[in-house]
Amino acid sequence: MSDIYLDVTNKIITALDQGVVPWIKPWSTPGSGADSPFPTNAITRRAYAGINIPLLWAEARLRGYRQDRWLTFNQARKAGGHIRKGEQSTLAVLYKPMSKEAQDEHGEVVRDEQGNVKMVQFALLRTHCLFNIEQTEGLASEPEDTGEAEPAAPFIDHGPAERVLELSGARIEHRFGDDAFYHPLRDLIQLPTKAQFEDVGSYYATALHELTHWSGHQSRLKRDGITGGHRFGSAEYAFEELVAEMGAAFLCALTGIQGELRHEEYLASWLNILREDKRAIFRASGQAREASEYLMTLHGQSSIEPLHQLTA
Repeated sequence: MSDIYLDVTNKIITALDQGVVPWIKPWSTPGSGADSPFPTNAITRRAYAGINIPLLWAEARLRGYRQDRWLTFNQARKAGGHIRKGEQSTLAVLYKPMSKEAQDEHGEVVRDEQGNVKMVQFALLRTHCLFNIEQTEGLASEPEDTGEAEPAAPFIDHGPAERVLELSGARIEHRFGDDAFYHPLRDLIQLPTKAQFEDVGSYYATALHELTHWSGHQSRLKRDGITGGHRFGSAEYAFEELVAEMGAAFLCALTGIQGELRHEEYLASWLNILREDKRAIFRASGQAREASEYLMTLHGQSSIEPLHQLTA
């Protein structure tokens, strides 16, 4: 039987080995009419979720797809088109929430104080084969952006991303220099000045990375990577950097920012973590999603529908 955790982890490792960071959105989608910044189903237009986001983003970058619209073989056929002969599918994961009666070590049903049977919640994982819309024939494609690139301009705040930073209530200090970090004991984010960044996307990718760290404080999400006092160079420290990197990527996508962090110094550590623990990438993406949802819903911002299930 196929090990889904191992299959997914190997996909991520393969992408990292080829220099592709799977949690970075590979393109912008101006004028596409997409309902979500994340990979979506080409037929239902619903967003894919959880570990499927980096899986599909990585595949798009590795294969050079320009669109983030996906569908199954049968969906293409029912829509009047077909998958081109010889095309290879992309791995995705389907989470199916389940519940069962709780049992003790003797196999007896466990009941609460009122005599009601206690239920245990769990999920079944199944692999799911998807194709990019560019692998099909006979189906309508999204219109491509034909506008020419605009010349470089002075730094102008990006409204949605700036709003996430401001409404978080985080203490953010800008100082001329090379340091960008979150200090848990002082509960403070320090960043270089905005003018020091090459572009707007680089600034917000960095700021949202540090804000993801900030979300793990004891008074907020209580994430072990922040509260545990782990030393630089440890596996736990590298794992928290992985969470922050993915969280920033999700926030960039949600706010419409094209920004990419390049933390090559952590690449070897991330690969070691993934090779040693096939469930690590699932935990990291789950914590990153939790952080991004928390930050996007602070102080009355529009809520985000929980992304816990792949929809097709």
